[in-house]
Amino acid sequence: MDKKTRIVAIIAAIGASILIISSPSDSIIIPKPNTSPTGTDAVQVVATNLQKPWALAFGDGEIFLTEKVGRVRVIDNGVLVNESLTNFNVTDVTDAGLLGITLHPDFTKNHYIYVYYTYSEGNKLWNKVLRITESNDRIADTKVILDRIPGAEFDNGGVIKFGPDKKLYIGTGDATNENSAQDLSSLAGKILRLNGDGSIPRDNPISNSPVYSYGHRNPQGLAWDDEGNLYETEEGPTKNDEVNIIRAGQNYGWPSHECPSTREYQDTLLCYNPSIEPAGIVYYKAGKLDLENSLVLATLRGNILYQLPTKNGTITSQKIILDGLGRIREVGEGPDGYLYILTGNTDGKGFPDKNDDKLLRIVK
Repeated sequence: MDKKTRIVAIIAAIGASILIISSPSDSIIIPKPNTSPTGTDAVQVVATNLQKPWALAFGDGEIFLTEKVGRVRVIDNGVLVNESLTNFNVTDVTDAGLLGITLHPDFTKNHYIYVYYTYSEGNKLWNKVLRITESNDRIADTKVILDRIPGAEFDNGGVIKFGPDKKLYIGTGDATNENSAQDLSSLAGKILRLNGDGSIPRDNPISNSPVYSYGHRNPQGLAWDDEGNLYETEEGPTKNDEVNIIRAGQNYGWPSHECPSTREYQDTLLCYNPSIEPAGIVYYKAGKLDLENSLVLATLRGNILYQLPTKNGTITSQKIILDGLGRIREVGEGPDGYLYILTGNTDGKGFPDKNDDKLLRIVK
């Protein structure tokens, strides 16, 4: 069985067994690109031969993306810059390494870039959030925003995004210590909320604490809709992957509870069993693609890009946008109104081809 046939078979098997808390409707499928690095009319290849890419962010004519091995790469006016913006000394193992990236809301003025990465100290792993000041595709300054986030080979979290309130949100994993997710004194297993300088906002739900929500196992994606609702994707242990709507100060149940709600824990919007490994997520309000008022969800084990139409903070259906590319790590909406995705086939769990991994642009 060749690689393409094997991937299609895996997708079919996984798709047939997905359980979702809302009835899926008919799929809309964008034609997948061929094996040529030039792509197709619907899916264009922006960059190839990326090494374990994890997250992306859009600047002023630039796209910044992280590679787990420690590099921040820059695509400047459509061209991948040969020399990386920086190369961090990270611990690149399984779920650890250089992970999330986001830009300050006033990036065009201050050129602040934020990254989340794993490092080792003695025989322990930790994560930190660092602010980089960028100038002409080079680093001009750095500042530690948050340090000593518990780390491990697995379940490191790593997603960071600025919300519409201009606060920095950080998704941390339980770092294989399940009880830490319920421990409000620990930074692990949480959604954290900080000011851009690393200080704690006065209106956080817990006084003098960065904790915004807790009881999380392994957050992977964050996105806000136009009503200000915050959505989060989260990997379960072997099943029960979740899409959640995050409420300030609420408990999402891990490790004692997964998926559907009880009176004690916050409800889950979607639950996937078996696992699809949900990854990046973005809200697409309106633009050049027929995806208005929808979340767009990338999946790793599922190998599929989903459209999840939303209404009043609920997900009304599920549609397939794209498959056949293998693992999909990240999705974002560019300033041009198109979707950009990062494949994740070189992470040790996929079937990379000679051009993997890729940054792709969906234009139809």
